[in-house]
Amino acid sequence: MSFSIGIVGLPNVGKSTTFNALTKKQIDIANYPFCTIEPNKGIVEVPDDRLEQLAKLSKSEKIIPTTIEFIDIAGLVRGAHKGEGLGNKFLATIRECDAIAQVVRDFHAGDIIHVEGKVDPASDIETINFELIFADLQTVENSLKKTTDKLKGSSASEMKIINKQIELLTFLKQNLENGILINKISLELEQHKAIKSLNLLTAKPMIFILNVDESDINTLPQIDILQNEIVIPICAKLESELAELAPEEVSEYLNQSGITMTGLDRVILESYKKLNLITYFTSGPKETRAWTITAGTLTPQAAGKIHTDFEKGFIAAEVVNWQKLIEAGSEVAAKEKGLIHLEGKLYEVKDGDVCVFRFSV
Repeated sequence: MSFSIGIVGLPNVGKSTTFNALTKKQIDIANYPFCTIEPNKGIVEVPDDRLEQLAKLSKSEKIIPTTIEFIDIAGLVRGAHKGEGLGNKFLATIRECDAIAQVVRDFHAGDIIHVEGKVDPASDIETINFELIFADLQTVENSLKKTTDKLKGSSASEMKIINKQIELLTFLKQNLENGILINKISLELEQHKAIKSLNLLTAKPMIFILNVDESDINTLPQIDILQNEIVIPICAKLESELAELAPEEVSEYLNQSGITMTGLDRVILESYKKLNLITYFTSGPKETRAWTITAGTLTPQAAGKIHTDFEKGFIAAEVVNWQKLIEAGSEVAAKEKGLIHLEGKLYEVKDGDVCVFRFSV
């Protein structure tokens, strides 16, 4: 299973440089607004050291990690909802994404033009949020009109359901008009389900990539609007250079700089966490593979990620924690030590579980 992250930001904040480094895929990068015309898409692997260890234990022929798709659209500018710039045209491209990453400029290189004429992260975020809000407002208003039209000729029972939908849409509209992101308001589970088909941009989980000068990559600036948000400071220019190096050269640089992982690896892992995702593994001589599921997923549904037949015919799952399996030295040894347990349909698969599913055809 892969999941997708839409990358948004003002022009010339390092969006495309960040995308280029993330995907190691060469795209147009230039020092002028709207260089990105068509959306760029790239798939990257989620770094996970556990895969290598499990593959070594199982003598696997290949390793298949979890992946993320990143989608980079044209820079948004103030007034995009009125037709300014090109970014608003491509917002539809990221409506299907699982989350949004806002790239925000906080570097001060004098030769890079800032579309607003000044470096002000808080102002940039407010601009992007406003454009996302306005795009959602249009979606909600359109849905509200269509839903209201359904009242004509409806039965009493149908009217009750429709009025409930109108009430929810009106509530969303009021919040958006007050400048409040949908992901900041309290909604019940059923309400979340009811609006899922709208693919509202401001309802999606968000992370903020703060593009800073190289000297500031270990410092997190205090920006009020980013309180209680996931903020990852990176130097896009540096990350782009690191992306071109061999893995051992990257490790050497990180060790010398006292950094545990690259900024881009942090972006990938924090995106994974923000979406409340976990990883379970299957491992054998043919392959060791990472499978992505939402935390709380039960064994039949987890098995269904491999194949729908696994879910339909699910009987039980043999489960062992990856680290305990490694420490045991083999599957046989793990069974002898009682580390592998048999689980039924109500077991919630945990991050790091290694699973073998039993199912009937």
